Amino acid sequence: MSEFFPPRILQENLSRTVLLLKRLDIADLGQCDFLDRPAPESLMQALEDLDYLAALDDDGNLSEVGIVMSEFPLDPQISKSLLAACEFQCVSEMLTLAAMLTVAPGCFLPPPHNASVLSFRRDLQHPEGDHLTLIHLYNYYKEHGDGWCPDAAVCPRSLHLADLLRAELLDIMQRIELPISPPTFPDEDCILNLTRALLSGGFLKVARDVDGQGNYVMLTHKHVANLHPSSVYCGRTPPPTWVLYHDFSISQDNCISVAMEILPEM
Repeated sequence: MSEFFPPRILQENLSRTVLLLKRLDIADLGQCDFLDRPAPESLMQALEDLDYLAALDDDGNLSEVGIVMSEFPLDPQISKSLLAACEFQCVSEMLTLAAMLTVAPGCFLPPPHNASVLSFRRDLQHPEGDHLTLIHLYNYYKEHGDGWCPDAAVCPRSLHLADLLRAELLDIMQRIELPISPPTFPDEDCILNLTRALLSGGFLKVARDVDGQGNYVMLTHKHVANLHPSSVYCGRTPPPTWVLYHDFSISQDNCISVAMEILPEM
């Protein structure tokens, strides 16, 4: 077995890397002198994803939307959702969620946990989805500090990093003069608008339960996966039929993580 892990550029989605290369006017990605060259299929998939997000124009260069997206140190899908939040007037909540999804989606430490930890975690969960749970978790951290984190088996460093990133994202939005709406979470209209903003960037990450047993087919590549055990929907009967998810991992028991129920017509 090899003593070294493969370079991350050979394993991860390249959309963010390609977006930055486009911003640097490196048009011919095939001629870019990578230290470890990713597969041509990965580069093509990244270009296709950026095109779906309206980040590229008809000539394959960055569009105006793509230029603004490249300002943010985020996955392009999250950047697009952040821009959509300006239209749907849920910017404050989307700033929080963008930061939490980027640096703290796994802030819950893994089991085993005792009954008191599980009870504390249940109090932090939002019944309408894992994305909203992350917002609630951040707001709780801002209100109460991090002294409670051991009681819920939550990593305080992840929350601190999310707080720093959120401040950075807010500074960027103010610098490029994007509108910033005030917080209204957990108002129902806010949750609906936040879902719309998330779908504006994350529409490629939608899955459907095909048998009513929590076996989800991801619409882009037809893999079948289950909800992560930490999801607020795990164990719910019946499970949500359609979900928007943040991540999919084959290595972690073929799970989709950070899920939110959506309506197919959305």
